[in-house]
Amino acid sequence: MQIRNSKSEIRNREAPRSYTPNHLAERILNLRSAVEGERKQVTVCFVDVKESLHLAGRVGPEDWHRILDRFFAILADGIHRFEGTINQFTGDGVMALFGAPLAHEDHAQRACHAALQLREQVRLYAHELKRTRGLTFAVRMGLNSGEVIVGTIGDDLRMDYTAQGHTVGLAARMQQIAAAGAIYLTAHTAALVSSFFTLEPVGRVRLKGVRAPVRTFALVEAKPIRTRLQAARARGFSSFVGRADEVATLEAALSRAVAGHGRVVGVVGAPGVGKSRLCQEVVDRWRAEGMTVVEAHCAAHGKAMPHATLLDLVRGFFAIPADERPAASRRRVRLRLRGLHRGLEGELPLLLDFLGLPDPQRRPLVVDADERRRRLAACICRLVQTQSASSPTVLLIDDAHWIDDESNAVLAQLVEAVGWTRTLLLLNFRPEYRADWMRVSYCQPLALAPLASDGADALLHELLGDEPALAAVCALIKERAAGNPFFIEEIVQALVDQGVLVRDGPARATADRAAGWRLAQPISELRIPATVQSLVAARIDSLPEALKYVLQGAAVIGRRFAEPVLRLALETDATASELAAVADLGTALRTLEHTDLIRREPSEGPVEYSFKHPLTQEVAYSSQLQEARARKHEAVARALEVVHADRLGEYAALLVHHWASANKRYEAQLWRGRAALRVTSIQVRRERVRRST
Repeated sequence: MQIRNSKSEIRNREAPRSYTPNHLAERILNLRSAVEGERKQVTVCFVDVKESLHLAGRVGPEDWHRILDRFFAILADGIHRFEGTINQFTGDGVMALFGAPLAHEDHAQRACHAALQLREQVRLYAHELKRTRGLTFAVRMGLNSGEVIVGTIGDDLRMDYTAQGHTVGLAARMQQIAAAGAIYLTAHTAALVSSFFTLEPVGRVRLKGVRAPVRTFALVEAKPIRTRLQAARARGFSSFVGRADEVATLEAALSRAVAGHGRVVGVVGAPGVGKSRLCQEVVDRWRAEGMTVVEAHCAAHGKAMPHATLLDLVRGFFAIPADERPAASRRRVRLRLRGLHRGLEGELPLLLDFLGLPDPQRRPLVVDADERRRRLAACICRLVQTQSASSPTVLLIDDAHWIDDESNAVLAQLVEAVGWTRTLLLLNFRPEYRADWMRVSYCQPLALAPLASDGADALLHELLGDEPALAAVCALIKERAAGNPFFIEEIVQALVDQGVLVRDGPARATADRAAGWRLAQPISELRIPATVQSLVAARIDSLPEALKYVLQGAAVIGRRFAEPVLRLALETDATASELAAVADLGTALRTLEHTDLIRREPSEGPVEYSFKHPLTQEVAYSSQLQEARARKHEAVARALEVVHADRLGEYAALLVHHWASANKRYEAQLWRGRAALRVTSIQVRRERVRRST
């Protein structure tokens, strides 16, 4: 026991800054003041060594410390690769957070990827320890997803946090009951990752401190599915509705490319609006018509993996299956190059090296990093141009906002290379992605708006049928989702998971596969699904600190807000470091407008804006702690009293809301009386008008 305690003391004295990669540490510190005191959706991962005391007793304190040092290095590398943070060392293991302090919309997937990689790396290390020391070294892991409140973050990256409910405790319990080499996770995490990973049910397990048995799963392996779109395809796509104009635009761009006028089209839109689905629909159609199509998908965690997108594109170009043997893949690449142009065969060693398929019969490629990058970019551009000469080609890069820097540099050269070829380079990305290559004359932006009312109605009809009893629910979903098809589907699924919507029986027919749903319990409001909340929160967290501060202040005012009220409220509440954001508020608001988070509203008076999506306002508001919100509500109330001093009667009800939310009962009661007088006055005037007519 003394060995374990001494190790824990040594690790606890080390600052997290010492073992956190620089790029990750800088991002955390840059956003520190913006994320302190916020609610975060996270996945917690506990890892420890099975029977560590027994192993420590066999090798002695010094050797055991050396073994653990190597073990901790393996853990840190795997966790940081997926932008998780090690929150504490537990003596013979660690506790890691994915989704805090940096929000990630795929925090549960990152945690599972990291856990699987750690298990494999530890397995290799265990083989080494078995061979050299005769030790049976194994780890166990536990995962759970939920909410935590991020407290202060020190200069050394130490983070205080408060767990909500059993978020952390359940992850620790999962680790404690896991068998050696196993990764156990709760139903909370399983619901977020089941489309992307193979899980085996363990059963309902009774845990200390938890009243009801907990559904438990074992994480087995990653599925071939990597994207939300692929997961939706595996479940069965809903109908593709409301995008006829956008499809026509893409068909016209392809026709231009086929005629020899290379085109680049960037489909831009907010998360969940259907960018990937639109692109997939058209490329599937073009592939069925015999068009050569090459796809690359940018993973959310791919920014930390150099050349990740480029590697996916090259593998797609040579149609290399994920599970193919290296020898077969090398032969595939060789034959493809020979079929394209014999002049390309000289680049075979470079391409095989890049693909991780070096030929054991040849000498290893020796070239410095800069030369390798230059040759690789030139080779890929030449491959695309040569392919285009033989047949028209479509290149699809999905979720380009997550592209890594090295791939992005090559993408700029690829854009230049496709001009005047028979190539359509099709990309989709979120509004915050910007690149110089967008300025080329043959690059065409295609903005994707939310579904129109009839498109949203058609999607809801397919999902829920046309039962009159569900009309109110459909209207509520439609209002909250505001035309975002992903949000519509996730809200419906959440209602099913919560038991609010249940089936009376099996669906009547595939053409009406949603028939049979009924409302099992009354519903007055819709909770934001964890998937949607994580997506929106991650997008807000990606903003620079000043923009995030402005957005959160606006969220307290409400769905619609006037610039003078926001400015005065922010000035009242701002710290010294935040005053700069207030001073340049106009620029900040225009930037938020360009990133598709807010929009300017027509107004005869002061400049007014509204949140483009209601859920953005809700997440930006709810992520702030109650104390901070109360302080901001008071600032908003005082701002309203100043800005609208000559029309306070009109704003009496709104002032009641803000003073009450600020926990100022006296002020709220005062304005409640004025609001009541105003309502009475209006009613009296209406009655007079009615009598006079």
